[in-house]
Amino acid sequence: MDGDGDRVEFRLLGPVGVWAGGRQLGPATAQQRTVLATLLLDPARVVAMDRLVTAVWGATPPATARNAVQGVVSRLRRLLAPFPEVELATSVRGYELRTDPDSVDLHRFRRLARRARGAGVAPEEAAELLGAALGLWRGRAPLVDVAGPWLPDAVAPGIEEERLAAVEALAAADLTLGRDAAVAAELSPLLPEHPLRERMVSLLMVALHRGGQRAEALDVFRRVRRRFADDLGIEPGDELQRLHQAILADREASWPPAGAGGRPPAPTPGSGAVARVPRQLPPDTEAFIGRRAELAVLDGLLPRPASAGEAGGTPVCVITGTGGVGKTALAVRWAHRVRESFPDGQLYVNLLGFGPGRPARPPAEAVRLFLDALNVPAQRVPAAVDAQVGLFRSLLADRRMLILLDNALDSAQVRPLLPNSPGCLVLVTSRNELTGLVAAEGARPLSLGLLSDTDSRELLERRLGRGKVTAEREAVDDIVARCAGLPLALAIVAARAGSRPAFPLGALTSGLDDDSGPGELGSLDVFDGGDSGASVRTVLSWSYRALTPAAARLFRLLGLALAPEISVAGAASLAGIRPRAAHLLLSELTRAHLAWERSPGRYGWHDLLWAYAEELALERDDATERRAALHRLLDYYLHAANLCDQQLDQYHRVPIALPPARAGVTVPRVTSPAHAVRWFLHEHQVLLAAIRHAARHGFESHAWQLAGVSRGFLSQHGHSAAQAAAHRIALEAATRLGDPRALGHAQIGLVQALIRLGDDAECEERLHTAYELFGAAGDRVGQALTHIYRSLLRDRAGDYAAGVRHNEQALRLYRQAGHRGGEGRSMNNVGWFQAQLGKYREALASCEAALLIHRELDDGPGEAATLDSLGYIHHRLGHLEEAVDYYRRSLRGRHDWEHALAARTLGRLGEAQLSTGRLVEGRETLRQALALLENLAPGDADTVRTRIAELDGPGSGVGGDVGRPA
Repeated sequence: MDGDGDRVEFRLLGPVGVWAGGRQLGPATAQQRTVLATLLLDPARVVAMDRLVTAVWGATPPATARNAVQGVVSRLRRLLAPFPEVELATSVRGYELRTDPDSVDLHRFRRLARRARGAGVAPEEAAELLGAALGLWRGRAPLVDVAGPWLPDAVAPGIEEERLAAVEALAAADLTLGRDAAVAAELSPLLPEHPLRERMVSLLMVALHRGGQRAEALDVFRRVRRRFADDLGIEPGDELQRLHQAILADREASWPPAGAGGRPPAPTPGSGAVARVPRQLPPDTEAFIGRRAELAVLDGLLPRPASAGEAGGTPVCVITGTGGVGKTALAVRWAHRVRESFPDGQLYVNLLGFGPGRPARPPAEAVRLFLDALNVPAQRVPAAVDAQVGLFRSLLADRRMLILLDNALDSAQVRPLLPNSPGCLVLVTSRNELTGLVAAEGARPLSLGLLSDTDSRELLERRLGRGKVTAEREAVDDIVARCAGLPLALAIVAARAGSRPAFPLGALTSGLDDDSGPGELGSLDVFDGGDSGASVRTVLSWSYRALTPAAARLFRLLGLALAPEISVAGAASLAGIRPRAAHLLLSELTRAHLAWERSPGRYGWHDLLWAYAEELALERDDATERRAALHRLLDYYLHAANLCDQQLDQYHRVPIALPPARAGVTVPRVTSPAHAVRWFLHEHQVLLAAIRHAARHGFESHAWQLAGVSRGFLSQHGHSAAQAAAHRIALEAATRLGDPRALGHAQIGLVQALIRLGDDAECEERLHTAYELFGAAGDRVGQALTHIYRSLLRDRAGDYAAGVRHNEQALRLYRQAGHRGGEGRSMNNVGWFQAQLGKYREALASCEAALLIHRELDDGPGEAATLDSLGYIHHRLGHLEEAVDYYRRSLRGRHDWEHALAARTLGRLGEAQLSTGRLVEGRETLRQALALLENLAPGDADTVRTRIAELDGPGSGVGGDVGRPA
């Protein structure tokens, strides 16, 4: 701020810089000036990192661009550190420069120019305000000495246009005040640079004629007329022609009564200006449902009189989403809601970016449609497209209009149709994300998702009537589920039902029941509304046809996926390509809204897209290619799950020898147990689907092996019912193979789940069968494991001596196999059962020997289990504080993924705490144990529940017991 002491001032209207105390402080480099200027264009608003990268390097940034921007921001922070009123903040989306807009010369200029254009402002005040605004410029070009093409090419021309508009407004005010000579002196040097600005030409001609320079005024017209003919092939406008005739006749050349910077006067027929207000919005739909959050976002974009133009341009919002999700319906609904905020009209054009049979509409054609809507006579339309764009923007200057650009293909199609008027607002709908428009023009992205079940039912109710929907609730629920929240699908089914009112809804959707694809959606024929615009298949095809061949192939193969989501590595394996290539193709599908990134690195799609992708795969990819892709995908899940299982339980699992993965399979690196857990948490539902799918489609080995490598995670996380179901499928697949080892693994996995579920009845026979199968396969580790599970059954029955015998036999088998981890596990179990028999000294010796083995192997889970046993033994010996300490050490060693085992330790810790007299603490610990057991091991929950009831009742004691080896 000039003459304002040491307060900071930011300059954009000329060389970019930071000033204070009358001197420039920086920035030192062109890149720093570019980042600073980009942030200052939108003070106190987050500027995306992509936009900053585009500003500095354009469309081809280097790989290090983001790091470089971070470095620039750090240096700018140091530059701005002395000014507490300025903050350069970081957000998840980018950076925000928080400062008073009046500290930026550009925004001060705009504020003064707006005040001058206000209603009722006298010419003297307008001239003073505009003079002050233009006095902030240091030269005629803004944003000087920046890096990259974006600011000079995309932003500076708009700011320069604002300067010229202010110059013209000041000239108009000066003419009203009789300052003819000053106007002539100001505008004459500008004419050679801007000979096609008719308002400027008119102002200059009036000033020259009033100042007694009639010949000079006529010469100006002749020169301008020649330029119009040479450059545009047209005559100057009617207003300029009439002014020329008035000067020829030497009549008083009065300036049109538009105030200094006010809205242009009401047009006259044939003037070439807007003669009527265009109202081009399509009809609104009565069946519009929901979208409250999205409508609120759009409401926030409305230009406000107090801040119009503050951000330096026209607000633009890009509404994106998959085909049929209701982008146009949302845009039209909101446009009708707010049309009174745009009294100068609403323009609409379908850009035909996605549609049947014909190419996208060229921007030149759309501009011409807009000029026609604005009632520009044909003879006034310039021949050159750039000139048409300029005329369109000139006509919208200082007006409040809403422009709806529907169904856009890409950013290049949209850019020529953007006005440069802060009172206008542009809505764009597209299936593509138009990231270029977001990054370079600062458009606000608004991604449209699927309808919720509640909104889907409301849509059907509005279309079909509440009575029918209420009467057939089960069929409606099925329609809602099958339509996957896609408004187009719901509308088509509702239309079919409306045209056949006597038919029950279930009959109308019978095509949905065909079990023909992995998603079990069935044929899309039921979603055919009779024409291309009302067919889900056709609408989706418009997006599919715009894909590159590689992305189209990946989209088809996703129809073979085992669940409606996939990781980058899974997609790479499915297609047999590198992960980086898969990531790029998934990004292309995301931009086309044929998939979306559910979480970092994981992509999903709705059921109708899934069904459409499978249809395409069946039509265009032969059976050999489809089976090879499915084989690769199953290999990916199998080998990745096996690596994760090794991390979770390296020493206590029964190893499964897997064949090598097929060529093209991406096997991930799993570096830690925590990494393994994260992978399983993302993928375990997909693994269950993979087991079912493999068994149904002739991949029996994959079916039982996938169940086997998932067993550890499913057991530890308490997914006992799912584990049982998976291993029953595995058992059927292994039976078809006739492989003893496979049958043994399936039986063991099923028994483990049944024990957790408290269903012991069939376990003994299955364990005997598994023992024989493992013996036939020569698998001593598998045989040892059957003894350990038999000991668990004996523990429940109170037969502790049999428990010792089973674990001693397991110990012998583990030693024969050289399996040191199993040796430690079975030795710990021997100690546990010895403690149950009251042989505490022997139990201590067994468990301490086991502890040495586990520590030798760095076996965390084994050590935690043994510490739990030692806690139990010390509790029985009356060493209560030692018991509490062992239990707590055990819990610290129980990693997050061992919830079921931790629950048992918590139960025993609670009993030890009660025995020490810490009753409140003990009760709370038992309640924590019960909360885990009820979900993870319901067969063990009753004992703890009964114990808590005893404690809460009268005469409670503290001598309870929580059994079972850990």
